Amino acid sequence: MKKAFVFSLKRIIVIVTVLTIGLFPATSSVQSKESTSVLRKESPGLQAGTAKIDITPKKPVKMAGYSSRTGLSTGVHDPLSARVVVFGNNGKRLVLVSTDLIGFYGGTAEYMRKVILDEFQLESSELFLSAIHTHAGPSLTINKEKGHPNNLEYTKRLKVKLIEVIRKALSNMGPVNIGAGIGYSPVGMNRRELKFDSPGNSSIRLGRNPYGPTDKEVLVVKMTKPDGRTIAALFDYATHATCLGGKNYTISGDVLGLAEQFVEKILGDDVITAGFAGASGDIDPWFRVLPAFNTEPGWIPEPVLLGTMLGEEVVHTFRDIGKVSGGGEIATAFVTLELPGKPRNEDTIEKGHPPTPLNITAARVGDIAFVGIGGEVLTEIGMAIKAASPYKHTFVITHCNGAAGYLPPEHLYIEGGYEIKSSPFAPQAADMVVKQAVKMLHEL
Repeated sequence: MKKAFVFSLKRIIVIVTVLTIGLFPATSSVQSKESTSVLRKESPGLQAGTAKIDITPKKPVKMAGYSSRTGLSTGVHDPLSARVVVFGNNGKRLVLVSTDLIGFYGGTAEYMRKVILDEFQLESSELFLSAIHTHAGPSLTINKEKGHPNNLEYTKRLKVKLIEVIRKALSNMGPVNIGAGIGYSPVGMNRRELKFDSPGNSSIRLGRNPYGPTDKEVLVVKMTKPDGRTIAALFDYATHATCLGGKNYTISGDVLGLAEQFVEKILGDDVITAGFAGASGDIDPWFRVLPAFNTEPGWIPEPVLLGTMLGEEVVHTFRDIGKVSGGGEIATAFVTLELPGKPRNEDTIEKGHPPTPLNITAARVGDIAFVGIGGEVLTEIGMAIKAASPYKHTFVITHCNGAAGYLPPEHLYIEGGYEIKSSPFAPQAADMVVKQAVKMLHEL
């Protein structure tokens, strides 16, 4: 066990060492042009606004995450929400949007981002449109030919609600103090399990690998008014929200969504708690892909158990944050990398295969940093970015501003497995992303 752990750390150290030698050149410029929005008021000191809106489907919908699940949802276990935190300082904005959805697939990321950016005259770098990656939520679609009518209607309503909730957050901005802390949770588990068949052939399957790398950090931001009143909590944790599997037809935020709800219940309904999925492409909850919420008398359903466990660590960490301050300049950057690509669902990598684009967004509020990656990033990549970041607290947020697919580190291509085969990226892409993300953080 010790050998496996040291081996994983060595890989991260190697990546970080490479970064100190030379950074990958940016393929797009940092967004610095000032917006002309009337909402962009010049104000001294850090300002913030928060808002939340219900996005639970009102009709049965096609659910996202499992191709084997073909029917419509049959009920709702817990509500889905979109939570927004907006920061402002001297005319610069940062809009963080957390949605209890799987992600913005099928062109919906570009569609939603354009609408929001145009509506509020934001720079591309000033918007983090993200999802907690619950596999128990609705599938978004703008495809009128193939999309289910209920999902088309849901997506259209979601667009209106996102505009509404962002506008509300912008309208209630005022002076704010912020601070950050780090906790730890065992809820997430590496899922790349080594299996052997009868003849003794090995392969990597989705399961439970207690010796594989996991990022246990729970990053938390505390936001208060100058009078000490708490207004929001942000947290970032690396796990899929896949306690529930393809046989489940009940709407739920799963682990991360239930953690958000728990924290709001404990801290107060007026304290908006926005959760973000860290680099968790190869991380599942300890209990995974279950068929339903277990209603056996005396049994605590696994999504509730793990969501509560994670939520309690968020609360503990939140309460331990003693120092908050009102200072904090805002800086943001956005690039679209054209990365070496490969065919999805194929093991072979064709020479001359077209590149795969990936959006990377970076921002800082004072000494707290955020990196948004528009794909499903494996955990070692997120750990490498955080280890090389010049900031003590760096939120790595996946399923953010895009949905490009799995991004694995190069050494795992030898092992293969689901994440590797389904990835649209060639092996060298991950190192390029790490270098670019860290370069952007340094330039902020």
